[in-house]
Amino acid sequence: MISKQHLLLVALNALVLIIFGTIFFARANYEFLGYIGVIILVGILIAISLKKVAYPIGLLYGLSLWGLMHLAGGGIRFADGSILYHQILIPLSDTYGIFRYDQLVHIVGFGFATWAMYQLIGSYLNVKKGTGLFIVVVMAGLGVGALNEMIEFLATVFVANTNVGGYTNTSLDLFADALGALIATIFIFRKK
Repeated sequence: MISKQHLLLVALNALVLIIFGTIFFARANYEFLGYIGVIILVGILIAISLKKVAYPIGLLYGLSLWGLMHLAGGGIRFADGSILYHQILIPLSDTYGIFRYDQLVHIVGFGFATWAMYQLIGSYLNVKKGTGLFIVVVMAGLGVGALNEMIEFLATVFVANTNVGGYTNTSLDLFADALGALIATIFIFRKK
């Protein structure tokens, strides 16, 4: 059922998409214009599934936060020309870019994506919580992470000069996705 909170969330997301869409259009940043299209598609799929899936409003705000963090990561530039996605938050490795804003977005985003997968799975299956369901939920979250990496790969195929990164970046993203999925699943299973 659509509530006032849902409508507020739609309005906030529309505002974020318009602001960042304008920025990316002005910069001819087709990579992130494509990501805006993906965010809109996911929003439509969530809206369509609202009749069958009782997404907690906190989950929907979390998914919206993820979208905002993602767009900010590609849209906020610093004086040296670098973007927020490349910023090291806590220098944990001289060899690898750990811990970057990019990994934070993956942990947060795929944590919420895993929660969304749990809501979808739970609405169609009548299964008691246990090790088997725990594994299925984590793997569902990781599946969304893999889909994200495929979308990033397609961006490198169709758009020149992306900020996607190479094999190491993809691997770090997948590890961050796994951490987010595990944290979310532990939270879900401890909650009830």
